[in-house]
Amino acid sequence: MGDVPSLDHAVDNLLHAPVSRLRRELEGLDFHLGHMPWARRVSEGDRDALRQLAEAVRACHRLTVEPYWHRGRSELVALSTRCANLVLEGGIDLLLRSMCAPLVRWCPPVLEAPYPRRVEVHLRGRGLLITPTVFSKLPVSFLWDPLDTAQPPRLTVPALRRPLTGTGPAEADGSAVRKLESLLGRTRAAALQVTAEGCTTSELARRLNVTAAAASQHATVLRNTNLITTSRRGGSVLHLITPLGLSLLTGALTEP
Repeated sequence: MGDVPSLDHAVDNLLHAPVSRLRRELEGLDFHLGHMPWARRVSEGDRDALRQLAEAVRACHRLTVEPYWHRGRSELVALSTRCANLVLEGGIDLLLRSMCAPLVRWCPPVLEAPYPRRVEVHLRGRGLLITPTVFSKLPVSFLWDPLDTAQPPRLTVPALRRPLTGTGPAEADGSAVRKLESLLGRTRAAALQVTAEGCTTSELARRLNVTAAAASQHATVLRNTNLITTSRRGGSVLHLITPLGLSLLTGALTEP
């Protein structure tokens, strides 16, 4: 479903995936005999089957990802900050030497990582995507598609230093929400909640039911107070909550 900022984008990519990609993704999977007719319909791009799959993806996300995602996002932001500091201190060389040793070894100009079989992957100018993960059962994994030479390979590394708990903004009590609204104002508090999932300025405006200019102003105030970060994503910008913003959102900050 691609590297996208939200579940809605991911599901949209799934529903519009070309049949050739669906077939390639599904042909290596083992299905229960009773599910084979449905899987065949998905691989052929049947709209009803794809909509069923999209509904299942949303349900799975709601049960297995959403309760943990806010704290997971906080861990990802913290790790990206640590990685940025490593690059500032010693460049890419220090970053690669510090990454998940001894599972990943940097022996310039070769980066060695675990893989089921011995294989050499030449980047040929494509670069390498280093992706922190919070849900992978593997400590490190190397993902690449030998049939797609345009896309860079991806090295996934763990972001967690401790297990996630299923707590998040939805579980904050009413008093914590009221305190947050008293501090930030109702609309800006709602904006902070939206950025916990990651959003563009247009998505923020739609969720808050305000103009794009007003949404941009709210995002600027939150960014200037270090409650969110903003980065460019293609033709738009992506707003993400910071650990400080997450602490405010979950009512984790205690009174002095």
